[in-house]
Amino acid sequence: MPHQKDKKETRDTLQTGKEVQSNHKLTHTLPVADNLLEQKFTAETPNTIWVSNMTYIPTDEGWLSCAAHKDLFDGEIAAYALGSRITKELVIASLLMAVKRKRPLPGLINHSDRGIQYCSSSEYQRLLDMFSMKASMSRKGNCYDNAPMESFWGAMKNELVYHRRYATREQAIREITEYIEIFYNRQRRQERLGYLSPAVYEQQFHERKKAA
Repeated sequence: MPHQKDKKETRDTLQTGKEVQSNHKLTHTLPVADNLLEQKFTAETPNTIWVSNMTYIPTDEGWLSCAAHKDLFDGEIAAYALGSRITKELVIASLLMAVKRKRPLPGLINHSDRGIQYCSSSEYQRLLDMFSMKASMSRKGNCYDNAPMESFWGAMKNELVYHRRYATREQAIREITEYIEIFYNRQRRQERLGYLSPAVYEQQFHERKKAA
């Protein structure tokens, strides 16, 4: 898989954001959370700010829906869920996977857009409360408010999806899982991390903390 710098990701953000936005018409009048990030996409320690979003991948069987949570500390995809439809269950599955893997401390900010899957799911909001997380949401129709997540989708599509034609959803699931787990989190170097991968960057953080 080719290496691309974060600047390439940023150029893809607008295009990807428009694509996602067109699939999530913000016509609902459900309650939304305040925007706690205000486009400040940095975190000093792991698992203190997560961003979440959804996208679609084409296959010959139909769309494959993807939901994911990204850690703003190192850009790691903390969790993801894949299915045939974008549903509240999909975003809940991604959240539960992230909590199981990372076990964040109380006070984590969980940021998303205003998609109905986030707003309409009382179960999702109850889970945020249960895990002592703070809900945050983008402004209406502003893809830049969730740029790090849009940036990831752009990278994944440019480096993987646009070079494939998936006969089945299962084929797409296998390749996307490999892309996230093996390449993106462990091998893909990011300019903002000093050209380290998310896994190495976090490992060095814990080593410095232990030595201090």
